[in-house]
Amino acid sequence: MTTATAPALHTVLGSGPAGTALAAELVRRGHPVRLVDRSGGGPAIEGVERYAADVATPEGARAAVAGAAVVYHCVNVGYHLQVEVMPKIQEAVLGAAEQEGARLVVLDTLYPYGETHGAVMTEDSPWNATTRKGRMRAELDARYLAADREGRLPVVLGRSADFVGPGVLNSTLGGAVFPAALTGQPVPALGDIDLPHSYTYIGDVATGLATLGERPEGDGRVWHLPTAPARTTREVLALVEERTGRPIDVTVVAEPRPFGPFDETFMAEYAEMFYQHTEAQVVDSSAIEKAFGLAPTPLETALDATLAWYGELLAATYH
Repeated sequence: MTTATAPALHTVLGSGPAGTALAAELVRRGHPVRLVDRSGGGPAIEGVERYAADVATPEGARAAVAGAAVVYHCVNVGYHLQVEVMPKIQEAVLGAAEQEGARLVVLDTLYPYGETHGAVMTEDSPWNATTRKGRMRAELDARYLAADREGRLPVVLGRSADFVGPGVLNSTLGGAVFPAALTGQPVPALGDIDLPHSYTYIGDVATGLATLGERPEGDGRVWHLPTAPARTTREVLALVEERTGRPIDVTVVAEPRPFGPFDETFMAEYAEMFYQHTEAQVVDSSAIEKAFGLAPTPLETALDATLAWYGELLAATYH
C-alpha cells in the first residue's frame, strides 16, 4: 500500500503586488502556499496561509521558510532604505533557504544593467550599473548566482521591468496615472515620453516566477519575466485615453521632482535612476517564452484589467 505524500509547500516572502499575485497563481497551480510579511495581516486569499515574520533577521527568515520546498523572495523595502536593508535580507534568506534545503526564486529588477543607451536588454546584456542602487542589486545578484554555482542551494532570478496591473500603486504606470486618467486630472509622465519603455504585467510576473519555481532546469541563471513589446509612453497613454473615453491632460515631469504618490524622500532617492526615462528601456523576454512556452499578456489586455481594478478602487473610496 502506498501513502500519498502531501504537496510541497511554496513560501512567498513579501506581500506586495508581486508576492500577492504570485501566491494566488501558486494556489491556482495546486500548491500549498504561505505568504509572509512583517504583519501577517491583509485580506484572506483562498488557499494561502498568511504568516508574520521579519525576514531581515536570520531567526525571522528561518521561521518563514520552515518546511518549504521552494522559497520566492519578493520582498522590497522603502526606496531610501534599499542599499542598507536589501543585503541584510539577502543574507538571512539565503542562509535560511540553504538550511531548509529549499530552492530559491528571486524577483529581480533591471537595475544591474545600468544605462544601456537604448540598447535592447537581454539576459546577456552587460551589468554596467553605476548608481548606488544598481551596484547594490548587481552585487546581490552575483552572490545569488555564486550560491547556486557553489552548490549551496539552487537559485534562479526572474527580472522584471516596471510593473503594471491590478494592485500596482508604486510604479510609474500606477497610482499616479490611472486614478488621474479616470477622473480627468493631470496625468504625470516621466522624462521623454516618445521613447519606448517596457512594462511587465503583474500577472506575467506571477506566471513567470511560478513557472521558474516549478521548473528546476531553469536554475543557476537570470531570466527576463514575460514582458510585452515596448511602446512609447505617449502610445501607452493614448491606449489609456481610448479606454477611458476621456482626453488625458499629460504633465511631463522632465526631471526628478515629487509628484502623485512619490514624495520628496522617494524622488531624492529615485533621481539617480531617472536615466530610465531619458533613454529607451526595452526588455527582450524571448528566452523564457521559448524555454517554457510562456507568452506575455498583450498591453491592451493588461490596461483593461488595470483600469477595471482602479475603477473599483475609486468607487470604493468615494462611496
